[in-house]
Amino acid sequence: MTRSDISPTLRVRIHFGGDDMIGPGKAELLERIDETGSIAAAARDMGMSYKRAWSLIETLNAMFDLPLVASTRGGPGKGGAVLTERGRAVLAEYRAVEAAARNLGAAHMGQLHAWRRKPLAAEG
Repeated sequence: MTRSDISPTLRVRIHFGGDDMIGPGKAELLERIDETGSIAAAARDMGMSYKRAWSLIETLNAMFDLPLVASTRGGPGKGGAVLTERGRAVLAEYRAVEAAARNLGAAHMGQLHAWRRKPLAAEG
């Protein structure tokens, strides 16, 4: 596959001011916690350290009016994590913004892609 065969993609990061932001990585972390019921499993799935995942969750929980993730301690087999109602709502709104941006930007992204420099043909 050549560089020109790759379709452009759009990645949305919403900045609320200061260091408060949500983007594809935090959204994926929330989804994986929802799927696995575990911060550790979500972090493993993403190739991220547990410490980094926990730090992102603390940031998200502090960023919004209500926590997005509720967790219980307990070690292997005893602890767990779930998205709260607010967590599910924030994730759904973020995914809606992504979808709207993709839909509205598709034609423009296609034009930008068309204007890209084409790689030189390989000489035989």
